[in-house]
Amino acid sequence: MCGIVGFYNLKSENSANIELMLREIAHRGPDASGVWNDGRVEGVVIGHTRLSIQDLTETGSQPMISHSGRYVIAYNGEIYNSRDLLNRMRASGYTDHMRGTSDTEILLEACGYYGVEETLVAAKGMFAFALYDRDTHDLILARDRIGEKPMYYGFAGDAFVFASELGAIRKVDGFSAEINREILPVYMKYGYIPAPYSIYRNVWKLMPGTILKIKCELNKYRGFETSEYWKITDVAIHGQQNLFKGSRKEAADELERLFKNSVRGQMISDVPLGAFLSAGIDSSTVVSVMQSVSETPVRTFTIGFEDREYDESAVAGEIASRLGTMHTRLTATEQEAMEAIPLMPRIFGEPFGDSSQIPTYLVSRLTKEHVTVSLSGDGGDELFAGYRDYAGVYSIYNKIHNIPLWIRKGAGALMRNLPGDGENSRRIRAHGALLPAENCADLYLRTYETWDGLDKLMCSRDGSADTSCVGRTVPATHFDPVHTAMLLNMQMYHPDDILVKVDRTAMAVSLETRVPMLDRDIVEFAWTLPLEYIFDGTVGKLVLRDVLYRYVDRELMDRPKKGFGVPVARWIRDGKLREWAEELFNPNLINTQGLLDTKETVRLWKDYINRNIWRPQIWYILMLNSWMKSEMSL
Repeated sequence: MCGIVGFYNLKSENSANIELMLREIAHRGPDASGVWNDGRVEGVVIGHTRLSIQDLTETGSQPMISHSGRYVIAYNGEIYNSRDLLNRMRASGYTDHMRGTSDTEILLEACGYYGVEETLVAAKGMFAFALYDRDTHDLILARDRIGEKPMYYGFAGDAFVFASELGAIRKVDGFSAEINREILPVYMKYGYIPAPYSIYRNVWKLMPGTILKIKCELNKYRGFETSEYWKITDVAIHGQQNLFKGSRKEAADELERLFKNSVRGQMISDVPLGAFLSAGIDSSTVVSVMQSVSETPVRTFTIGFEDREYDESAVAGEIASRLGTMHTRLTATEQEAMEAIPLMPRIFGEPFGDSSQIPTYLVSRLTKEHVTVSLSGDGGDELFAGYRDYAGVYSIYNKIHNIPLWIRKGAGALMRNLPGDGENSRRIRAHGALLPAENCADLYLRTYETWDGLDKLMCSRDGSADTSCVGRTVPATHFDPVHTAMLLNMQMYHPDDILVKVDRTAMAVSLETRVPMLDRDIVEFAWTLPLEYIFDGTVGKLVLRDVLYRYVDRELMDRPKKGFGVPVARWIRDGKLREWAEELFNPNLINTQGLLDTKETVRLWKDYINRNIWRPQIWYILMLNSWMKSEMSL
């Protein structure tokens, strides 16, 4: 795993800027770094920091120049079928000039041989890279299908800049660091900033499955163009139009086969490798398959907490014992968790409000003490209907969709205006927010907006941005409520929250994470499954459970899931975080920052402290204000 940075048309000293950028992402690649430039004033400069995983020799160093001398690449990620790509090139007439064994070199040569788009269509992996064509002066940025690896791009003055993390762009001369106020309401709704937006104006996240191309002619900047080589919506539509025809057992057989192929490919490493293991279905399935294809015990890692309500480490230990893994367990104290919180603004580079960032960081830090690569179970909830709210959306939609919309709108308005501030009144108003839903997608998105105070939190905004659904849509005619929610999560929540959380916290400690469930073949197969193979009205992941129960006793897995989090709400109200939180909710600070409405923000805080009304926006605000304080200190 690595980090990449670069710029074009920077009217400032190149070496100083690129060194500052590389220093900012050194944690992504502590083993080595390198710089390439095209030799032209205000030309292209590319930098790379390396975390050595495959081909640990100098032949794997980057930026790397192709054998022909035409192309230069800086690459972050892993191509799991790189050997297949090389064999395919050889079979079609490629003259083998390979100098090493790295997937970087194979990717680079394939891009030169086939072209970027054809290479990416054939490649399986997680990646973001910058490729420069020295003949045409084209700079190409690309990102993997699902969005496992990050790529930011934008402008610092007249310069085009790009990097694996926002902090590196923040270091470039001429960068304005102007806050994108238009995206803040979206952040306050979801707790993260979805692609293509970032917290800054004039900086964006490259969308998953996308290629960006810019012509780097000196003093002739003409903008950039983007194109998609893969799209999850197209996969979902095609899958649901071409459903798997076999039995549920046959579906489990096929899923297990695909899992074994994916895990074998992702266990390739020249450095020590292990896996995260919780008590959940997803990580247990990944570890089960890993152990089944491994000749030696797999290294597994679990983090537990002193608070038993949040601790699943004992069950994870039982699963590890059943599978025969070499298991390591850490019990994190409340103090350790709280000490990690001030690190979050720098780790994420922008406001990020998923509080599970804290245990994810802690388990990554533990794991890095023993291995350099860890497999993760992320993806099962989105691909196999695992989230609890799917059942709620399924039930609500089936109850309301036959009621005429005009009736539901009227009833919803009455319920939203119900007076009173008791728990029942708040619940009725929340239900009233769902009634006017026009379709499944609208219903699911409305579940994020059931609190009627959300809109009042923001100060008045200037400018304009289409952030109503931040570009995510679901063709209404193709999907039932559950598949609709799954697709919306695969479009936004999964890449912009879950994968961001895993990448940033792991890379903060120089740990590479891999996600076998996001293998292209597994994703495409999952979308061919009939609803009844994954969801029975209340329980999800049916066919995934079928695979897991071949390795682990059902009784061990059929327990209530506690989730992967820490009790931040209790720490804030009754614990050691109270003083920290009160400082960040200080009216003078909120007023000075000018992003939130002071009166409504203080009211939200007092409702929690005095009446124990917790809303996730409290944590979102704490992370926003903590990030703002960090930003002001730079």
